[in-house]
Amino acid sequence: MNLSNKIQHAQQPLQTTHFTNLNPVSAAPLLTLNQSDQPSLFCRSIQHNQHDLLKIAEDSGMAIGITDHQGTLLWTWSSQPMLSSAEQAHFVEGGHWSTQAVGTNAIGLALNNQVSSCVYSHENQMQSVQDWVCYAAPILDSVSGEFHGVINLSTKYKKHTSLGLLAVERCAELVKCAIQIEKNNFLYIKALGTPQVQFNQHILPLTHRQIEILCILALHPQGIALNELHYILYGDRNVSEKTLKAEMSQLRTLLPNCILSRPYKLTCEIQTDFIRAEQSLDAGFLASTFSLYKGSFLSKSESPFLSTWRDCFDARLSHLIYQMQDINQLLRIMSKIPERIDAAQRLLELLPSDSPHRNLCLKLLHA
Repeated sequence: MNLSNKIQHAQQPLQTTHFTNLNPVSAAPLLTLNQSDQPSLFCRSIQHNQHDLLKIAEDSGMAIGITDHQGTLLWTWSSQPMLSSAEQAHFVEGGHWSTQAVGTNAIGLALNNQVSSCVYSHENQMQSVQDWVCYAAPILDSVSGEFHGVINLSTKYKKHTSLGLLAVERCAELVKCAIQIEKNNFLYIKALGTPQVQFNQHILPLTHRQIEILCILALHPQGIALNELHYILYGDRNVSEKTLKAEMSQLRTLLPNCILSRPYKLTCEIQTDFIRAEQSLDAGFLASTFSLYKGSFLSKSESPFLSTWRDCFDARLSHLIYQMQDINQLLRIMSKIPERIDAAQRLLELLPSDSPHRNLCLKLLHA
């Protein structure tokens, strides 16, 4: 199967997968990837760099792989010295390499922290790769800061090089540049925390109401009629449909040829942090859920539909937090999103009585 066919698979698993007590394991879990008719922006960017990425891996005798934002490999290639052990460890398309699934590894650390990482042989928690040295770098959009995934180079310990981290960061730069080249009618909506909308390579100066409308359209990919859009946006407030039509007219000017009417529907390529976070939550992927969650979904919105979506997501997130056992992960959540008092409450349940972190939790709870 050629590269183009391989990576026309979508970027999140089909099935719900919850990883608990999986270590030690001998191979990464294999997940079924969604199929899509058209490659996504990220997959097109991988295709764009196929030759250069393969050459870097081949010249160094390494295995190379690129994951989605959840840590599942979308594409891999292995040199002959690495091929057999890569296949045995499931360093192949569909292999899931979060720390939640396989313990400490370079991909998982880059996924958790969104910084480059290097993991030497014995530091790998999975036994089948304890003779590997792995270098991983996050792929972050240079304009929006969106986290697309992780690129990884792996080799056997005897052939590791001090230049490995520089090499994988170079690979990440190649993909990041290709993302900007491949952008064409690409809309990115950030609505967790401070809302922001990027179209192609530009941040759009939108009103809060316009961002609300785009979020509703993103959540209705099949389209939505004017009267239904009006109701779920305004509820019983006394706002005329004429006002909504004016908002839509402005949006269609800012997003030319991207919004159909009758019904209203987005026709451009779209990606959102909140839908991706929901998909990660559905799959039980903790790291990718919390890497996307920068705060409440459209906290100022009074839309009945968007408020309900926000409340449901927050309730599910709280349920997940109260099930967590990893103190370090809870501390990371609390440090990045101090308003999540459920994380502080859960930490108080888990922390020993003499932990210095207890005072911080109590301060947050009584702030």
